[in-house]
Amino acid sequence: MQSPLRPPKGTGPPGRKAPVFATVFAVVGAILLASGCTVANSGAAAGADTVRIVLPEEPPTLEPCDASLTATGRVTRSNITEPLTERVPKTGELEPKLATEWDQKAPKTWEFTLREGVTFHDGTAFDAEAAAYSIDRTVNSGIECNVNGYVFGGTKISATAVNDTTLKVTTAEPDPILPLRLSFVEVVPTTTDAKGKVREPVGTGPYRIDKWNQGINLRLERFDGYWGKAPEYKAALYSWRAEGSIRAAMVSSGEADVAVGLAPADGAGDHAVEFPNNETTYLRMDATQKPLDDLRVREAVNYAIDKKGLVASVFAGLGEPAGQVVPTGVTGYNPDVKAWPYDMERAKSLVEEAKADGVPVDKTITLIGRNGIYPKAAEALEVVQNSLLEAGLKVKIKMLDVNAWMEYLLRPFPDDIGPTMLQAQHGNQAGDAAFTMDQIYGTKGAQSSYGTAALDKLIQRGELASGPERQTAFAEALAHQSDKVVRDAVLAHMTGIIALAPNVEYTPNSASNDEMHLAEMHPAG
Repeated sequence: MQSPLRPPKGTGPPGRKAPVFATVFAVVGAILLASGCTVANSGAAAGADTVRIVLPEEPPTLEPCDASLTATGRVTRSNITEPLTERVPKTGELEPKLATEWDQKAPKTWEFTLREGVTFHDGTAFDAEAAAYSIDRTVNSGIECNVNGYVFGGTKISATAVNDTTLKVTTAEPDPILPLRLSFVEVVPTTTDAKGKVREPVGTGPYRIDKWNQGINLRLERFDGYWGKAPEYKAALYSWRAEGSIRAAMVSSGEADVAVGLAPADGAGDHAVEFPNNETTYLRMDATQKPLDDLRVREAVNYAIDKKGLVASVFAGLGEPAGQVVPTGVTGYNPDVKAWPYDMERAKSLVEEAKADGVPVDKTITLIGRNGIYPKAAEALEVVQNSLLEAGLKVKIKMLDVNAWMEYLLRPFPDDIGPTMLQAQHGNQAGDAAFTMDQIYGTKGAQSSYGTAALDKLIQRGELASGPERQTAFAEALAHQSDKVVRDAVLAHMTGIIALAPNVEYTPNSASNDEMHLAEMHPAG
């Protein structure tokens, strides 16, 4: 499997400092004072043995089965909880985590040998029963885990403990990438609630939850009973600030050690580090609602958006226009699917053509945005709104915080909301289009607002294939989506920026936006 890692534009290898971005620190300082961003709130006095990380938003939950969500996963994955296997971003290969080895015994049966001597944070032993329970809770419990839709797409699997250190997993259909799928199942003890989600999980990871001060900060402390190498930091203190300039200034002023989700204009200066992430930003159209149920209108949306201009202006060149939601390096990526060209006259013509046929193009379409989903998210939607208005559509913007936005991202969607276009961002950190196609484009996908039987068949063919046939099948499915379905307006493959204080060493990678491993952070020197 190929790695999704790709070199950032205009920089050296990942982890090198980006160019100094212009900033007026006096203004930022005034913003900090006005916002009440103080040492007391940010944990500036946490001590040298604590790494302080400032996020764009507070995690809505730390529920392990929702760890494929960025806001949850960057705190939870391989920090608090751990999976059986783990993908190495640089190589795309799987490495052992709570499982030491695995083998496909039959087309529908896999066997995993589990690591011995592992304990959960509550002192109970990790064994095959816990592994089987965690898989069943994630996939079969009915508590609407995001991992289930994202990774398994509703596929039924059965996990049973053969003995304490041997786990057997059976799938309904042959699954050549099951060990990769299981890298998204975070393991929890059998005492974890199976009928509802938990806010503060118990795991086997190198850190355990110490205290969560709702709305202020979250502290993790090192788990002394950890089975692996002890991380260097004794604790991690997370805080959150919506404004990127404030997050950057907290690192510059010594109030934080790491700030994520930054834009060039946020003024991180010499602290800024550019890195290639695997995120693609797109607009999900609800093609079940008029006027978006008309293919011509969906095509007009794509022609009307100047993606090159959007990347150059709002994203300050950090990214590249995209025509598909998976980036290069992901199995199934189709190099022939290009970004839609900017053609406003064509967009206007399509809208007029649809209008002449009775399509209600004057019906208001709501652009549903999410605060903090990426830098300048609101500005990006304003650019889109202006373009669609010029094309002859009626559009309004509705910006939401993450919890309210999540109601629109996942099934079941809110009723009676009318035609919508959802601002979304997809990161295929697993490196295989199976983790994109079913959940986002399948008729019953967890994040899908519209699908077709023809596309479903192409997706299924890709999921059952292996080797070169898998690449070919998913590439065909992506081309079909772009040419025949046009469910989305795909905008850009993104490049990320974090800020690092001089006292912290950390090399971000293509998965860092989704899972930021504390064990990979080290005190400088």
